Amino acid sequence: MKKNKFEITFLKTILIINLILLFPVLIRKRPIKDWLLAYLFNAVTNSLADNYLTEKRTVEYPVRLLHKRFKTHVLFDYLIYPTMTVIYNQITMKDKPLVIALKTLFFTIPMFCIEFWAVRKTDLIRWNHGWKWYHSFLGVTIKSLMTRFFIGVVRWIDIRQKGYS
Repeated sequence: MKKNKFEITFLKTILIINLILLFPVLIRKRPIKDWLLAYLFNAVTNSLADNYLTEKRTVEYPVRLLHKRFKTHVLFDYLIYPTMTVIYNQITMKDKPLVIALKTLFFTIPMFCIEFWAVRKTDLIRWNHGWKWYHSFLGVTIKSLMTRFFIGVVRWIDIRQKGYS
């Protein structure tokens, strides 16, 4: 029980930090439409992927917020990772593809390290059925690049439409 108390406190602290320090970054920079799209795209695809993985019991979250309502890690799926993705998209807004790929690693490596720590030292995450560290690392990296590509396409379409107006 003591271990679970630490983990719940850790999750609540992460929630507060995200809401107070990181989330306001989303509303501050223009174009807000792009950041809301990045946020929503990331949250929806997180939900789909995490629901699939938890249904197959490939990934489990023994200790999580809202554990009676969700089998997934709601805090990560709907708040932490989408917020980080928006910040990543803001930082790479005007970059070329190679720089975007390199900057992706500056976001995915720390997130992966925290996940790896959580798997090894806590009951926050449990990997099963052959799930390995590289699945998580590649999944988050590819997903971040997909979101960035999606926002790039949305921006390109928006610019083209404004050019024809």
